[in-house]
Amino acid sequence: MTVAIFPGSFDPVTNGHLDIIAKASKLFDHLYVVVMTNTNKKGLLTAKERVDLLKSSTSNWSNVTIIARPAALTVEVAKEVNAQVIVRGLRNTSDFVYEQQIAIMNEKLDAEVATIFLTTKAENMAIASSMVKEIAYFNGDISKFVPAEVAKVLNEKLNHEK
Repeated sequence: MTVAIFPGSFDPVTNGHLDIIAKASKLFDHLYVVVMTNTNKKGLLTAKERVDLLKSSTSNWSNVTIIARPAALTVEVAKEVNAQVIVRGLRNTSDFVYEQQIAIMNEKLDAEVATIFLTTKAENMAIASSMVKEIAYFNGDISKFVPAEVAKVLNEKLNHEK
């Protein structure tokens, strides 16, 4: 059985993330979507909120499990769930350069876990969680970029904080 993980901050989950999850779920027997911490980003949603939104957004895929590991290295999570592959999503060439550096570091930490890159559909290439949050903060329509439940939670959270 081939197991993969798709790690990310998912703050919030976007249609681009779901595009990668859909593709990876077809390639692997089991896919763990792992909510992690990116220390370079300021989070808006709690790990529990991100897990809950991912669970509701991925309920159609029976071979996808959502877990949170906010204080772990990606390769440690891969070992924990017996994953042979780390899935990373790419939107553009900037993503590739960044993700390639991460893949090299992960390989140095554990050469037994391979990294593969999957690209999003063209309509999702411009979607970034940070941009979605910015649009929502200023009451813009984010319904084209995230699932309806995510839009609702973000709008409530951001409009409440003003």
